[in-house]
Amino acid sequence: MSVATLGNRAARHLFLDRHALGEQPAGPAKGKDLHALIHRLGFVQLDSINTLARAHDMILYARRPTYRAQHLKRLYEKDRALFEHWTHDAAVIPMDFYPHWKLRFRRDAELLKHRWRNWRRDGFEQQFQTVLDHVRDHGAICSSDVGKDEKKGSGGWWDWHPSKTALEFLWRSGALTVVGRDGFQKRYDLTERVIDSAPDVSDPEETVDWLCGGAIDRLGFATSGEIAAFWDTVTPQEAKEWCAREVARGALARVDIEGHDGKLRRCLARPDVEDAAGQAPKPPGRIRVLSPFDPALRNRDRAQRLFGFHYRIEVFVPAAKRKYGYYVFPLLEGDRLIGRIDMKAQRDCCCLSVIALWPERGVRWSGARTTRLMAELERVCRFAGLDDIKMDDGWLRAPL
Repeated sequence: MSVATLGNRAARHLFLDRHALGEQPAGPAKGKDLHALIHRLGFVQLDSINTLARAHDMILYARRPTYRAQHLKRLYEKDRALFEHWTHDAAVIPMDFYPHWKLRFRRDAELLKHRWRNWRRDGFEQQFQTVLDHVRDHGAICSSDVGKDEKKGSGGWWDWHPSKTALEFLWRSGALTVVGRDGFQKRYDLTERVIDSAPDVSDPEETVDWLCGGAIDRLGFATSGEIAAFWDTVTPQEAKEWCAREVARGALARVDIEGHDGKLRRCLARPDVEDAAGQAPKPPGRIRVLSPFDPALRNRDRAQRLFGFHYRIEVFVPAAKRKYGYYVFPLLEGDRLIGRIDMKAQRDCCCLSVIALWPERGVRWSGARTTRLMAELERVCRFAGLDDIKMDDGWLRAPL
């Protein structure tokens, strides 16, 4: 059987369209419209870093410039149209996906029990009922409300005091639900009080099918490993077996995807992938600032293959060893990632401070591009509640 080939440009157009970056960044961005966007993406990763705005807000702003943080807060905390749990990281997820998270709850429970080998000896398990009773009696709580007299270890989250560890376990395994955040600190309540009885999806195979199908539809094309990694619930072996079944019944087809360097990579896609790529819109030419955690960039290796864009976040790199900066934003123009910009909000003077911009190799930074960049930075200022833009001397750097 012949294998279809998608050229690099067609592949980029399809990929960006599936990530809601193929159309003009416009339209309503609250209520049911915001929910539809998150549903289309599958989930939105949460992150606490706030040099300009938090990652989840930047992700949604890049697609709907009228979006503001309070729109997500209302959808999540008041309307209860979203719930918070884990994909590859903490994320907000459409509530109608909740039944399929029951498999994740079971798997996370086993994972954490294995990770905390001494959890019974260290008192975690005996805290479960204590924590549940506390929540039942007092309502939603933060981690700071429990275990105040317990000893905390010197390590990371795995070394928390027993009550906080119990709180994390009860959330990850589904007994508790995060109902919102104070600042960036999670508030937990009993799931039975927060989420209406959801249909029970007890068959793991049904959930695996739903997760894998949802992943390939949101990626456009992928390897079995990329399908498994999308929600990070399905195992690589389960994804591989699912792909084999779907190919055998004609619901998936093999396709060769041309990378930025001209090399072909064998992937899987729906049988109509060529038509879908042909119908994908040509991405608009305006410059957009993306979050480092944008779903289109989450798989750094795929971004490099598809766009020729090598990106590594340097938050945890010592300042003297950073190539670019602490938190540098990728720049999207049309179907190309054209550079990265180091900038931050200076709240004391209510201005956006632009430290440096590095074009990608092969990108000529013209006066017209600077005009488009400044138009986007003005939009970013409005989004972040800033008044002015301050460009450092020598802000336009040579490609590295």
